[in-house]
Amino acid sequence: MTDMRSLAQRLDRLEAADQIRALKLRYLRACDDKDPEAMRACFVAEGAHIHYDRIGTFAGRDALVQCFADLACRPTLREMHFAGQGDIRVRDDGTACGSWDLAYLALDDASGTRVFLTGRYADEYVRVDGGWVIRVSVFTTDMVVQG
Repeated sequence: MTDMRSLAQRLDRLEAADQIRALKLRYLRACDDKDPEAMRACFVAEGAHIHYDRIGTFAGRDALVQCFADLACRPTLREMHFAGQGDIRVRDDGTACGSWDLAYLALDDASGTRVFLTGRYADEYVRVDGGWVIRVSVFTTDMVVQG
Protein backbone atom coordinates (compact mmCIF):
# COMPACT_ATOMS: atom_id res chain seq x y z
CA MET A 1 0.00 0.00 0.00
CA THR A 2 1.28 3.46 -0.89
CA ASP A 3 1.79 5.77 2.05
CA MET A 4 0.25 9.25 2.21
CA ARG A 5 3.58 11.04 1.78
CA SER A 6 4.28 9.17 -1.45
CA LEU A 7 0.76 9.95 -2.70
CA ALA A 8 1.21 13.63 -1.85
CA GLN A 9 4.51 13.75 -3.75
CA ARG A 10 2.97 12.07 -6.79
CA LEU A 11 0.00 14.45 -6.70
CA ASP A 12 2.36 17.46 -6.43
CA ARG A 13 4.29 16.24 -9.50
CA LEU A 14 1.08 15.79 -11.51
CA GLU A 15 -0.20 19.22 -10.54
CA ALA A 16 3.18 20.78 -11.33
CA ALA A 17 3.23 19.19 -14.79
CA ASP A 18 -0.29 20.49 -15.42
CA GLN A 19 0.72 24.00 -14.31
CA ILE A 20 3.76 23.88 -16.61
CA ARG A 21 1.54 22.87 -19.55
CA ALA A 22 -0.66 25.87 -18.77
CA LEU A 23 2.44 28.10 -18.58
CA LYS A 24 3.61 26.99 -22.02
CA LEU A 25 0.13 27.63 -23.42
CA ARG A 26 0.13 31.15 -21.89
CA TYR A 27 3.52 31.79 -23.49
CA LEU A 28 2.41 30.60 -26.95
CA ARG A 29 -0.84 32.55 -26.72
CA ALA A 30 1.10 35.67 -25.70
CA CYS A 31 3.15 35.26 -28.88
CA ASP A 32 0.08 34.83 -31.09
CA ASP A 33 -1.88 37.60 -29.34
CA LYS A 34 1.04 40.07 -29.57
CA ASP A 35 1.05 40.56 -25.81
CA PRO A 36 4.55 41.49 -24.58
CA GLU A 37 3.56 41.77 -20.92
CA ALA A 38 1.95 38.33 -20.86
CA MET A 39 5.12 36.97 -22.48
CA ARG A 40 7.31 38.70 -19.89
CA ALA A 41 5.30 37.11 -17.05
CA CYS A 42 6.16 33.61 -18.31
CA PHE A 43 9.88 33.98 -17.48
CA VAL A 44 11.91 34.40 -14.29
CA ALA A 45 12.42 38.05 -13.39
CA GLU A 46 16.22 37.73 -13.30
CA GLY A 47 18.64 35.35 -14.98
CA ALA A 48 16.57 33.86 -17.78
CA HIS A 49 18.56 32.31 -20.62
CA ILE A 50 16.73 32.23 -23.96
CA HIS A 51 18.17 30.99 -27.25
CA TYR A 52 15.82 30.92 -30.23
CA ASP A 53 18.05 29.56 -32.98
CA ARG A 54 17.59 31.84 -36.00
CA ILE A 55 16.27 34.75 -33.92
CA GLY A 56 19.11 34.94 -31.42
CA THR A 57 20.19 34.60 -27.81
CA PHE A 58 18.72 36.78 -25.10
CA ALA A 59 20.17 37.45 -21.66
CA GLY A 60 16.95 37.88 -19.72
CA ARG A 61 13.29 38.21 -20.42
CA ASP A 62 13.39 41.94 -21.13
CA ALA A 63 15.73 41.45 -24.10
CA LEU A 64 13.42 38.78 -25.54
CA VAL A 65 10.32 40.90 -25.00
CA GLN A 66 11.96 43.90 -26.71
CA CYS A 67 12.89 41.78 -29.72
CA PHE A 68 9.36 40.36 -29.81
CA ALA A 69 7.83 43.84 -29.67
CA ASP A 70 10.12 45.07 -32.45
CA LEU A 71 9.78 42.08 -34.81
CA ALA A 72 6.41 40.49 -34.19
CA CYS A 73 4.00 43.04 -32.78
CA ARG A 74 2.73 44.31 -36.11
CA PRO A 75 -0.93 44.20 -37.17
CA THR A 76 0.04 42.80 -40.58
CA LEU A 77 1.84 39.78 -39.07
CA ARG A 78 -0.44 36.90 -38.12
CA GLU A 79 1.14 33.96 -36.31
CA MET A 80 0.08 30.62 -34.89
CA HIS A 81 2.24 28.50 -32.62
CA PHE A 82 1.17 24.86 -32.29
CA ALA A 83 3.11 23.01 -29.58
CA GLY A 84 2.63 19.37 -28.72
CA GLN A 85 4.30 16.20 -27.52
CA GLY A 86 5.16 17.95 -24.27
CA ASP A 87 7.48 15.85 -22.14
CA ILE A 88 7.67 17.34 -18.64
CA ARG A 89 9.87 15.99 -15.86
CA VAL A 90 9.35 17.49 -12.42
CA ARG A 91 12.30 17.25 -10.06
CA ASP A 92 12.34 17.09 -6.26
CA ASP A 93 14.21 20.41 -5.96
CA GLY A 94 11.40 22.68 -7.24
CA THR A 95 12.61 22.66 -10.84
CA ALA A 96 11.46 20.85 -13.95
CA CYS A 97 12.52 20.34 -17.54
CA GLY A 98 10.44 19.87 -20.62
CA SER A 99 10.60 19.51 -24.36
CA TRP A 100 7.94 20.53 -26.87
CA ASP A 101 7.62 20.04 -30.61
CA LEU A 102 6.52 23.18 -32.43
CA ALA A 103 4.78 23.85 -35.73
CA TYR A 104 4.65 27.57 -36.52
CA LEU A 105 2.85 29.45 -39.25
CA ALA A 106 3.37 33.15 -40.02
CA LEU A 107 1.50 35.20 -42.60
CA ASP A 108 2.78 38.73 -43.27
CA ASP A 109 0.06 40.60 -45.13
CA ALA A 110 2.32 43.60 -45.77
CA SER A 111 5.02 41.67 -47.64
CA GLY A 112 3.03 38.64 -48.73
CA THR A 113 5.56 36.39 -47.00
CA ARG A 114 4.47 33.02 -45.66
CA VAL A 115 6.60 30.93 -43.30
CA PHE A 116 6.05 27.42 -41.98
CA LEU A 117 8.59 26.27 -39.41
CA THR A 118 9.02 23.24 -37.19
CA GLY A 119 11.39 22.67 -34.30
CA ARG A 120 11.75 21.75 -30.68
CA TYR A 121 11.88 23.66 -27.41
CA ALA A 122 14.07 22.44 -24.54
CA ASP A 123 12.94 24.33 -21.43
CA GLU A 124 13.83 24.48 -17.77
CA TYR A 125 11.26 25.68 -15.26
CA VAL A 126 11.43 26.82 -11.67
CA ARG A 127 8.76 27.30 -9.04
CA VAL A 128 8.64 30.88 -7.77
CA ASP A 129 6.16 31.99 -5.12
CA GLY A 130 4.06 28.89 -5.72
CA GLY A 131 3.85 29.27 -9.52
CA TRP A 132 6.00 28.03 -12.38
CA VAL A 133 8.05 30.20 -14.74
CA ILE A 134 10.57 29.51 -17.50
CA ARG A 135 14.23 29.88 -16.52
CA VAL A 136 15.80 28.49 -19.72
CA SER A 137 14.27 28.12 -23.17
CA VAL A 138 16.24 26.84 -26.15
CA PHE A 139 14.55 26.44 -29.52
CA THR A 140 16.14 24.45 -32.32
CA THR A 141 14.73 24.71 -35.83
CA ASP A 142 14.14 21.50 -37.79
CA MET A 143 12.48 22.70 -41.01
CA VAL A 144 11.63 26.05 -42.62
CA VAL A 145 9.44 26.58 -45.68
CA GLN A 146 9.10 30.14 -46.98
CA GLY A 147 7.06 31.51 -49.79
